[in-house]
Amino acid sequence: MLAFAGMDDSVYVGNAGKDAALDRGWLLGHFKADGDPRRSDALEIKWGVHPRGDRRAQWVRGEERTALQVLISGRFRVEFPGRSVVLERQGDYVVWGHGVDHSWVAEEESVVLTVRWPSVPGYAVPHDGQGDERDGSGM
Repeated sequence: MLAFAGMDDSVYVGNAGKDAALDRGWLLGHFKADGDPRRSDALEIKWGVHPRGDRRAQWVRGEERTALQVLISGRFRVEFPGRSVVLERQGDYVVWGHGVDHSWVAEEESVVLTVRWPSVPGYAVPHDGQGDERDGSGM
């Protein structure tokens, strides 16, 4: 159990499930407020909780980041051009780099930890197809 949650100078203590629900899964990245110890231009971390059948709204094309995705629970498929990778055992992971187009689908209710680097804007997928909202894909 956490002794406290919140910020105290440059230390933040929280719960991934609770904090992720407040920001579409995002725990750390360039999109956090200045002064927040979770702000980083170096990397992004997402605690993605996906119901069965959840899928990325559109493919990421022209990827500029490297990504690591680790399955915490469930069954999760990551799609690449000409290839699909299924993460099905806790701890299964996949890594991809610059220029690798991708998408995903939750084959079962899944929790996935994603780390991407560097943290760069421009991968937003709006919920309603309008506006510029932060990428909610986890990848």
